[in-house]
Amino acid sequence: MAKKESTLLQLVITLTLITVIAGVALAAVYTVTKAPIEAAQQQKKNEAINQVLPGFSGELTDTTCLLEGDKDPIIVHLALVDGELFGAAIETYTNKAFSGRFDIMVGLDAEGKILGTAVLKHSETPGLGAKINDGESEFIQQFKGKSAVMDALKVKKDGGDIDAITAATISSRAFCDAVNRATEAFKQVKEDDHE
Repeated sequence: MAKKESTLLQLVITLTLITVIAGVALAAVYTVTKAPIEAAQQQKKNEAINQVLPGFSGELTDTTCLLEGDKDPIIVHLALVDGELFGAAIETYTNKAFSGRFDIMVGLDAEGKILGTAVLKHSETPGLGAKINDGESEFIQQFKGKSAVMDALKVKKDGGDIDAITAATISSRAFCDAVNRATEAFKQVKEDDHE
């Protein structure tokens, strides 16, 4: 009986040591990779801001906006030139995509017209919904110059002005949702700023 207890004790000690070593190794890998991953994500955001605010060279002031019914805030990067509002680069998202959530950056001028869009993160189907990530696609180009106040930013199947990506209506609707959320956040930030 003593031999079984000693074998069980050895197994427990061995498994505990393996678990501790694996935990320390995992913590070390996390520590080493955390800063480069954060730097790469920030670089991608900076490139997206430059893409959606063409011709902007000024100061960015960050604020957040929580839309009614949301859990996650939308980040609004107000673009100022000599203290005057040039527009905004807005980090928005949707949870209505085919594969769950995706995040995009939307650039708006001071009046709320869309200057451009850039996808920050998505997991849509390659070849179909992933076409939202092609900044030169006809789908993406439809948004430039539109305003949520003046235009129906939804797909034509839903009574809007936007031609959906063929075989990717869900992704197209989700993209419209994210853009509409950006314009709503911009409108709220501007209203709060003028109060």
